[in-house]
Amino acid sequence: MPRRFRPETQRMIGKAVRTTTSAFKTFIAHEASGGYLLMASAALALVVANSPLADAYFKGLGFHLGFTLGPVHLDESVLHWINDGLMALFFLLVGLEIKREVLGGQLSRPADVLLPGAAALSGVAVPALIYLAFNLGHPASVAGWAIPSATDIAFALGVLALMGPRVPASLKVFLTAIAIMDDLAAIVIIALFYTEQLHLMALAGAGAVLLVLIALNRLKVMSLWPYLLLGVVLWFLVLESGIHATLAGVALALTIPLRAGDHSPLHRLEHALHKPVAFSVTPIFGFANAGLSFAGIGLAALLDPIPLGVALGLFVGKQLGVFGVAFGLIRMGWARLPRGASLGQLYGVAVLCGVGFTMSLFIGGLAFRDPHLIDETKIGVLVGSLLSALLGMAILGGAGRKTPDVEASA
Repeated sequence: MPRRFRPETQRMIGKAVRTTTSAFKTFIAHEASGGYLLMASAALALVVANSPLADAYFKGLGFHLGFTLGPVHLDESVLHWINDGLMALFFLLVGLEIKREVLGGQLSRPADVLLPGAAALSGVAVPALIYLAFNLGHPASVAGWAIPSATDIAFALGVLALMGPRVPASLKVFLTAIAIMDDLAAIVIIALFYTEQLHLMALAGAGAVLLVLIALNRLKVMSLWPYLLLGVVLWFLVLESGIHATLAGVALALTIPLRAGDHSPLHRLEHALHKPVAFSVTPIFGFANAGLSFAGIGLAALLDPIPLGVALGLFVGKQLGVFGVAFGLIRMGWARLPRGASLGQLYGVAVLCGVGFTMSLFIGGLAFRDPHLIDETKIGVLVGSLLSALLGMAILGGAGRKTPDVEASA
């Protein structure tokens, strides 16, 4: 006969369970709903770019805004302010999520990291190889090899949320872990391969600020204001150094203290950033970067090396890389299926990893300066992401859940 607890004990257990799961549920809810808004902003950008408002849309993005503050003078287009400035907040949030998950979350135990970690690495490498297969003979386009390597966590979780309870929560955790490690790989790629030239004085200044931030962490300074104020200085110095300015957000995130409890500085900042990033930053980025005029673009354009490499990298490469390695590890007994999931559902999630929108467009903007090549990148990203979303939903809609007697533990 199962043991029965007193009502007070049951309430305490229920409160503990709710506390440990609330952070993840909040994260999923924000990412999923933010994904819907991102989809809407991308669709609106396509409509505006092919309407009588197109000229105002493109001129507005190219309009320059500048300011001078003492020795500091910045003069950038609206598009660059969005991609270099606003997106620093996106990367700050990504950095906070990575640190939290590695130190005390889903990625804190080696056993939990193996399956999504290996799948994420393969899901970065295979799409890049597919892209290179179509572009090695085209020197102007080789620089875009990393474009199809990224998964858009907001978009993918938004699509997954449309499936409702038919998809077990363990698969949402699996997809989130892959996307976080995918973002980490993208950060490393941007730092190593998309830095054109370095200005050593500014880089040294950024290093000095980073050392001060580390010292604040070591001294257990719990107020966020010193970190945020120095973070602005770090952003400017990184921008001037030649390294992409958004990486300052990641560097700042890694210095924010993480302590036990929900009132840790890292938890407070992450909570404060979730809604602004999900409901403002990424939709603005999507609206500014997804606009593509279809004038003069026919179906033949899909067969050009860049859009073909990007689309197939996302649609074919992601599912091959993610599912191929995951299936192999499970078959060899080195990893287990996420709890309550079937192989069919795991495959459907692997296909959804081909939704690459935000980070793919961002890397495309770093890889190319030619507007024509950027437009070709947009074609490939939109086609590959759309095909991945539709096929992933179809597979998840038809795949059955795993029966309880053979269910594996997470």
